[in-house]
Amino acid sequence: MQATNEWFKSSYSAQNGDCLEARYAHHGIVELRDSKNEGGSVVTLNSATWVSFTTALGHGTLGA
Repeated sequence: MQATNEWFKSSYSAQNGDCLEARYAHHGIVELRDSKNEGGSVVTLNSATWVSFTTALGHGTLGA
């Protein structure tokens, strides 16, 4: 993960705007925000939690 100030959306994001944006911050930190509320709260995850989160999403096991 290379640090960037650029927010991005997944290519799987809904076209209606209901999605999260993410960016790779400093030292392996990933930040998430609501794409509809760019000035709102930001959730901060370490890289291990980000990998676990995206893996669970991919396998359909999030919250299982």
